[in-house]
Amino acid sequence: MTNPNRGAAMAMRRFGRRAGVPDIAEVPGGRLVELPGRGRTYVVDIPGPEGAPTLVLLHATACTGYLTWFPALDALAERFRVIVFDQRWHGRGIRSERFSVEDCADDVVAVLDAVGVEQAMCAGYSLGGVVGLLAAHRHPDRVSGLVLCATPYRFQEKLRERAFHQTFGALADAFGPYAFQRAELHHGRLPELPEHTWAPGRFERWALTEFRSTSGWALAQVIAEVGRFDSSLWLSTLTMPTAVVVTTRDRAIPVYRQLEMATMIPDASIHLVKGGHASCVLSADRFVPVLLEAVAAVAARVTSGRARSGE
Repeated sequence: MTNPNRGAAMAMRRFGRRAGVPDIAEVPGGRLVELPGRGRTYVVDIPGPEGAPTLVLLHATACTGYLTWFPALDALAERFRVIVFDQRWHGRGIRSERFSVEDCADDVVAVLDAVGVEQAMCAGYSLGGVVGLLAAHRHPDRVSGLVLCATPYRFQEKLRERAFHQTFGALADAFGPYAFQRAELHHGRLPELPEHTWAPGRFERWALTEFRSTSGWALAQVIAEVGRFDSSLWLSTLTMPTAVVVTTRDRAIPVYRQLEMATMIPDASIHLVKGGHASCVLSADRFVPVLLEAVAAVAARVTSGRARSGE
């Protein structure tokens, strides 16, 4: 089985030629954190201003925390304590014999416990949005607000989607144990910690290295599992302040489905980005300002709600 995101690797090599991609020379350093009973993952914890609310950033499929969110980290850290970590089967995330979205959602709370945070807002991109949704559903007392970017609330709606995901799921199930073994071998070859600084002109190499830290065998399992996700039965029960960032040129997640999700979540605000599914990086100059707007809107509603409740 080959890497299902081979085309993304080619895109990484063109980073330096994309006007919307920030040219940076470092990202905040992190550490490996043991989550009791779950495993070990790479966590970046940026303190932000004193007393700032906490924002957890959840990355997309085939990415790492760094690779999805590096363009936004500095700007977000001006107002929030920012926590980023690699999800299961991605980068230096938890290794487990199988991948499940439920485990990913529970990992969010485990990370909060590990860094001593009782409640946090979650911002997720694509897969990260799915994980954020499920974390909010399973742990509403721990997730104070949601920002959902390029996020679907379900996948298998149209006939071609059902055919794709059911076929892909069957193949992934058949290769399951072997895929885990190959992903483990890949993980074992990684340096213990990722680079967080690099020499001038080496940004593209860093981005490609970060992308390659996730095994293609792992991605096949992730895509198969995420394809089974469907939150339509409980979206309307979410009560925390929510913002939906819609990528209006998205070919991976239909725009109408992102908008449907926004209308199904009570009082969700809608924020539009003129970009495709990789807007978080390839159109970062357009995406980041809209992300900041959406996060600020949710944070203001969280603060207002706490003031009304006397917290």
